[in-house]
Amino acid sequence: MTYETTSEPTAPAHNGAAVDRAGTPQPDGVPKAPESGSGPDPKPEPEAEPTLPPLTPQEFRIYNRLAEQMDYFHDHFRQMYSTLHTACATNRRPANMTLKQFLDEGIRLARYLDMHHSIEETHLYPLLGRKMPEFRVTAPPASSGSGKGKKAGGGKGARVKEECELLRQHRLIHEGVDEMADYLRRCKDRECELELGVLKEKLDSWGSVLLQHLDEEVRDLGAEKMRRYWTVQEVKAFPM
Repeated sequence: MTYETTSEPTAPAHNGAAVDRAGTPQPDGVPKAPESGSGPDPKPEPEAEPTLPPLTPQEFRIYNRLAEQMDYFHDHFRQMYSTLHTACATNRRPANMTLKQFLDEGIRLARYLDMHHSIEETHLYPLLGRKMPEFRVTAPPASSGSGKGKKAGGGKGARVKEECELLRQHRLIHEGVDEMADYLRRCKDRECELELGVLKEKLDSWGSVLLQHLDEEVRDLGAEKMRRYWTVQEVKAFPM
């Protein structure tokens, strides 16, 4: 007995066009659908910060102490800046201020900011920067090989310091504050006449950075931020 053998039909040629697994021609330029399991892995979602138990009222007061102290000083800076800027915006000095008192107010604000930031950078930021990146000055390893990039001192293997945001704000504030104070001193010495429009330009050059800095620094010293890095005992031992 003989058996007829049959073979599967051969898929017709399609003039060199791409053919899928079922023999269906694929138009030129149309990408194949990715096979299951192919393609880049999805990016992992960032880990959420752990939920901490509520603070007791006493713990909150301890953790929030620096923020409250800082905001006390910052309110004075806000008021002094507002006095100067309002006078410039309305083109009128406060009725209870002589010209000399008005000039002294601006010069005093510059001096207070300089003293305040100097104390922070000398004492507060180095202490907090031990654990808190918001207050830390970091020095990344110097690039090897071609020596591209800025290097402190220009020496081989030198390291360049990167400012944290709060220190960068200090620098930007004082670039404008110093120019304003110099102008007010020249007005006080009668080297030039005070023009409120000119003073407003000098205030505007750094005012937005100042107000942002005053808010962000207090926020970074708040109880909820501090508790993530420090124990109650550590905060109580701060020499300030």
